[in-house]
Amino acid sequence: MKTLEVDLGNRSYPIHIGTDLIDQPELFRTCEKATSLYIVTNTTVAPLYADRLTKTLEKLGKPVRRIVLPDGEVYKDWKNLQLIFDDLLKHGADRQTMLIALGGGVIGDMTGFAAASFMRGIRFIQVPTTLLAQVDSSVGGKTGINHPLGKNMIGAFHQPAAVIADLNTLKTLPARELSAGLAEVIKHGAIADAEFLNWIEANTSALLACDTNAMAHAVLRSCEIKSAVVSADEREGGIRATLNFGHTFGHAIEAGMGYGEWLHGEAVGCGMVMGAELSHRLGQISKSEFERLSKIIHAMNLPIQPPKFGAKRYMELMQVDKKTEGGQIRYVILEKMGKAQIKSVPDTQVLETLVATGAS
Repeated sequence: MKTLEVDLGNRSYPIHIGTDLIDQPELFRTCEKATSLYIVTNTTVAPLYADRLTKTLEKLGKPVRRIVLPDGEVYKDWKNLQLIFDDLLKHGADRQTMLIALGGGVIGDMTGFAAASFMRGIRFIQVPTTLLAQVDSSVGGKTGINHPLGKNMIGAFHQPAAVIADLNTLKTLPARELSAGLAEVIKHGAIADAEFLNWIEANTSALLACDTNAMAHAVLRSCEIKSAVVSADEREGGIRATLNFGHTFGHAIEAGMGYGEWLHGEAVGCGMVMGAELSHRLGQISKSEFERLSKIIHAMNLPIQPPKFGAKRYMELMQVDKKTEGGQIRYVILEKMGKAQIKSVPDTQVLETLVATGAS
């Protein structure tokens, strides 16, 4: 097992990465002061891991309840968030109750938002079971739900008490979900570590095969990159926004298609191709660098051809983005492989990018 620390002063917390961690009660010692524990999971993950986690938590001598939500991005909304609050209130949860998010990014985001909101804030733990959640969404304290007009536009910053990433849970992922998580792994290399991107390119087959050693390195290095960024800029006032490379275009794809039609990682992968094309048009990266990144993304079985919504629709969808300021959309641009920046871009360059990538 490897352990990293997200350094946020008195709100610092560990990220544990290893195998069979769900079965180790000592990793959940932060729950010892809780009056009760609630596992929040979904209909897909619950049959796989909920009983094991319940047994582990019961060794701490605490009552454990289970809240099972429907599975899918389409359910990341107010209606299903309310189901968490309903259960907590019905069964007498209090300020010392702790929530444990057992699942992927949707469960982690919703559980975190419920924890941030219930009684104005209670503690929670992330137990991510998808690659995307292990390398990205479980770390950093971003929580929230989707709105029909924009993804993740309603939420709160609320840091977990711990992140426990059990690599063995990745073995049950469908191939499509695994590829979606690899999009965020690629992103970390593209924006922060060119050598890591080289390693990803060289280990494509091992990653797609979910080789444990390859996954351990991919998760560890991704978490190192993200935890360093979050420690420096917790609330996305500056450098943290670079973690959204590919997300402005990607969120537009998700909203335009309808949540759940494309997986988040699929949209981000395609969004990174669009972001790299824009970076090339701005003279930041070469055509060969753009083509190389596109090939890496495609090799991970991710789409690189965006839906053909048309320029007007894309621009409308991208206006509903957290990086938009004063009506001006700000994009994450690659200065070079391994380094990114945030900047406003003339609409003409964005429109040319939409045409060049086949989106318009």
